[in-house]
Amino acid sequence: MTTISTATQTLGGDDRGLQAVLLDMDGTLVDTEDFWWQAEASLFADLGHQLTAEDRAHVVGGPMTRVIDHLLSSTGVDLSPADLTVLINQRFVDLLGGGVPLMPGAERLLNTLAAHGVPAALVSASHRHIIDIVLRSLGAEHFAFSVAGDEVPRTKPHPDPYLEAARRLGADPARCVVVEDAPTGVRAAEAAGCPVIAVPSVTPIEPAPGRLVLSSLEQVDLELLRSLVTSRV
Repeated sequence: MTTISTATQTLGGDDRGLQAVLLDMDGTLVDTEDFWWQAEASLFADLGHQLTAEDRAHVVGGPMTRVIDHLLSSTGVDLSPADLTVLINQRFVDLLGGGVPLMPGAERLLNTLAAHGVPAALVSASHRHIIDIVLRSLGAEHFAFSVAGDEVPRTKPHPDPYLEAARRLGADPARCVVVEDAPTGVRAAEAAGCPVIAVPSVTPIEPAPGRLVLSSLEQVDLELLRSLVTSRV
């Protein structure tokens, strides 16, 4: 598995406190959900199919297998899942060529975690080659490592990516706060036993026990992150 840093960060501090922050990528740290939708919608327009807002609600947050299954079943286009995956990824990569805008508050949050020695991992349903492109804009130095959707047996909404990140950090999932933007990722994090901050990008997310819903990353600070862990342990 490819990592950004080959060394696992040392976890210290209060033995009942925050151990790490695990962050989704698309729509959470970087404003790429529109890029994905543009890639999908423009491709299907070229193929003679108009995607709808209902289609967008189904595909937001990935994983790619679910996106492909939905788009093939809803349009009936005569392509194999493998071919459609390649075409969508090619269009998405073309859109990334000019760089990726960060979400409001993303850079400040990552700098805060680094300044206070809180390990951060990037956990995405996107494939490795996509993550590596986005990291050019996001900054690989902000993360101990990244976990890609094609590097785990089951990606989101299964808990595997978040459990893998916690394992590699030597952390208790209950003491790793996850930051997500889509229901798929929220389900994955909660199934892993992590407290969750949801900052919805496209699809609404309702508050729930162990889940805090905010309107922006600008509302996330270290005190808040720590409080979500201490309230559970």
